[in-house]
Amino acid sequence: MTSKRVLLLGGHGKVSLLLTPHLVSKSWHVTSVIRAANQQNDILAAVKNQPGKVEVLVSSLEDISSKADAQKVIDESKPDYVVWSAGAGGKGGPERTQAIDHDSCMYFVRAAADTPSVTKFLLVSYLGSRRFKAPWWSAEEWEETQDQNHGALKSYHPAKLASDECLTAQGFKRASLQAIVLRPGRLTDGTETGKVSLGKTKARGNVTRADVAAVAAGLLDSEGKGWFDLLEGDETTVDAIERVLKDKVDCVVGEDVEGMIRDYS
Repeated sequence: MTSKRVLLLGGHGKVSLLLTPHLVSKSWHVTSVIRAANQQNDILAAVKNQPGKVEVLVSSLEDISSKADAQKVIDESKPDYVVWSAGAGGKGGPERTQAIDHDSCMYFVRAAADTPSVTKFLLVSYLGSRRFKAPWWSAEEWEETQDQNHGALKSYHPAKLASDECLTAQGFKRASLQAIVLRPGRLTDGTETGKVSLGKTKARGNVTRADVAAVAAGLLDSEGKGWFDLLEGDETTVDAIERVLKDKVDCVVGEDVEGMIRDYS
């Protein structure tokens, strides 16, 4: 694959710091968007001696208050691919979650969708971001998921779900945009295992951030699109990605895709 330009939103996040080396190892050009200038050294240290290039753009996603604001960032960085791996992280209350995980994310989704040169948008979401029960989940798994979404995640869940749905709708609206929603389970620290469960997984489980980064890089370097649930597992990352693409796995099954298109087109 030829060298690509990637706009990485939330560049100082734990997953992003692990994802960036994967991208530049492909000789890709990454524009890493960070909140504060003092985060720059961490970005540069993560990609030392790699063949690609990293530029750092200091811009608070919390201050993106319109599609036009997002478009300015896209126009400046000129990406082929956009990755959203950002979020309020539970800090600042429901208002900040809404501002970043919902508003800012959706502004970038819509701006990217209206930029023909952007051909892929990968959004890092979470496994429980659903409106309806996944057909392969048990009733007990769905009940546990709903308890979590309506409890500890009561502000995060609707914000994240709306962004997932908006991106999915834009992918249907513009066929040339590969809309990828990567949906990991509970994130843990630790080294990359290279073994995952990808596709129609159980409703609960863990996965290392390093494995999330590896799968995200693999999906960006493929023709995959859709929703992909992700947990730790026994299949190699490469084999798992090849399987879900070959079998056309899309975990959006069970959701109201027509409703997404109606609401977010």
